Parts: sequence; structure tokens; C-alpha cells
Amino acid sequence: YSEQIINACIQQGPIATRVNLYKSMRAVKSDILDLFIAFTEVCKDSATDRELFMTSFMPSIVPQILTDFHTSPPNARDAKVLTFFTTAIVVLKELMAPHIANIMDAVFEKTLEMISTNMLDYPEHRMEFFKFLHEANQHCFHALFNIPSHFQKLVVDSIVWAFKHTERNISETGLEILLSLLENLAVNPAVAQPFYVSFLVPLIHDVLGVMTDRLHKSGFKLHASILKHLFHSIQAGQVVAPLHSFNGMSNAEFVREDVSMFLFRAFPNLTKPQIVSFVNGLFDVTMDLNAFKQHLRDFLIANKEFESEDNTELFIEEAEANLARAQQAEWEYMASVPGLLRGAGDIENEA
Repeated sequence: YSEQIINACIQQGPIATRVNLYKSMRAVKSDILDLFIAFTEVCKDSATDRELFMTSFMPSIVPQILTDFHTSPPNARDAKVLTFFTTAIVVLKELMAPHIANIMDAVFEKTLEMISTNMLDYPEHRMEFFKFLHEANQHCFHALFNIPSHFQKLVVDSIVWAFKHTERNISETGLEILLSLLENLAVNPAVAQPFYVSFLVPLIHDVLGVMTDRLHKSGFKLHASILKHLFHSIQAGQVVAPLHSFNGMSNAEFVREDVSMFLFRAFPNLTKPQIVSFVNGLFDVTMDLNAFKQHLRDFLIANKEFESEDNTELFIEEAEANLARAQQAEWEYMASVPGLLRGAGDIENEA
């Protein structure tokens, strides 16, 4: 079926995937993938089943699935391929590590090409792609960073692309993956140092960029968590590898200078003392997350572009906490007054 669909797309173009004959073929392939996914899920409760699945099943089907996805035109690629590999990683965990490089080569790059052309095409592939990346980071972290540097850059680029997305669930998924990735790096210094050299400063720019662009206010809590992690890691000396080529300058001094220049260019309306004070606060390791978030809010609201806008989303976490406390207080008051709170059984008896 795969060969027939590919040949039809070569001869007739992408519209061939809408012809009934080839739609039926694709439906059969999709059903087979559903069977593979279900079979994988069944193995999750038995170590013997997982081992048998890896030795007897995966070697025969993985190459075929990867080759089919890689060689098929975009319109003929099934998002369930990503679902299958995501499920396999969740169930088999580190047993899937030997397959990560091949998956990245055949599936990851091709999918990223499909979904990064614009923000709308291939929505199923888009969501399954980030689910796969999230689970690979959770369960096959070391394998994810034993792949060639070209693919490592693709991983980071895909995360950045995700959190810059204007659709909230994709943007926040990208931020969650990045935060989880940084937390994994923090306990794996051998992997972390090369990562920091290649990606730390650009990531700071990108996260600051989305936090201040007025389109991603809903991700503020995650922006704050990521920035706090990055700046405090630098200030605490956890970033050992040099991030620059200047003599006599520490990483903290370099990043402080770099971020200041980045903000001067981005916000010409702010004064030098405002920016210097803000940057100094970013490196203050005595701040907990709440204090750090308030420091970020103060900076954003001082910016004229934010000053005239509705900034309630910057305070949404605190608003939800206040509402929960008020509801709890109301419930406790009602519970203290006899007869004010009635159980479901009382209501049923009255009926």
C-alpha cells in the first residue's frame, strides 16, 4: 500500500491522497498502527512482556514504519506513527533508547519540516510531535543528547518554535518541555555544559522575547520559572563551561552585559537605571519564585507597551489562589453553622 500511495503522489501530486482507493489504503495502514499502539499499551504491566516486545516485535516493525514515514510525501504521513513511538517510550522507557537516533533521523526532522512551515497545517502531527518530544525528554533523556549535534539543535529549535506559537496549548507545551529539559540538565552536568555553551544565551533571549511580546501573557508563570532557573544557575556557578571568548570575564558578568544590551535594544523607552536594576534582580539568588515573578511584573508594567493593557494574566496564579482561599473560608463558615451544609443523602431523603 505504501508504495502505491507514494507512486500515486509522484504521478498525480498531493491530491492523490484524496482519491477513494488511496484513502482506503491509508485507512488500513492507520488501523494497523492502532493495533500496534494497543499492543504496546498491553505490555506496560509486565516486564517479561516488555522484554519480549522489544526483542521479538520492535526489530521487525520499527524499520518499516520509519522508512514508510520518511519516504512518504507529507500528506500521506500518518500522525499515529508519532503516537506509536510516544506510546512505546512511555511503556518501554529507557529500553527505547537505542531507537531514538533512528526515530530522530526518519521522523523527527520530517515532521518538524511539516509543522514549522506555518502555524496551521497538520494540527494532529503538531500535537503528537510535542507529546513525543516531552516523553523522550522524560524517559530517554541521555539518548536524546547522545544523538548528533545537528539533531540536538533540531530539538532545541522545535522547543523554541513551540513556545513562540500563538496557540496557547502549543506554546505552554513548549515551555513545559523546556523547563523539564533544564531540570534534567541540572542533574546531568556532563551533558549540561556543552548544552549551555550552544544554547543558553539564545534561550534567554528567546524566553525574554516571548515574555515581553504581549502575545504570550498566559505563559508568564512558566517564563518566570525558566528564567529563574537559568539566571540563578549562572549566578550560582553551575554553568562552568565558558559562554564567551573574553579574557577575565565570568559567565555571570558576560550574561549580565549581554542581557542588558538585549533589553536596551528591545526597549529604547526604558532608562539605563531601570534596565540595570532589572538585570541585577534577575541574578539575585535570594529571590524565591514568587519574588522573582513580582520582579518580572514590575519590569513589564514599567514598560509603556504593557502599561495601557489588561495585564490580569500576569497575576492569574495569585488570583486563582485567592479565589481558592475565599471558597475554602466560605465552606468552613458554612460547615460551622448547623444545618447550613447538607449532604447528598439528606437531599435525596427530602425528595
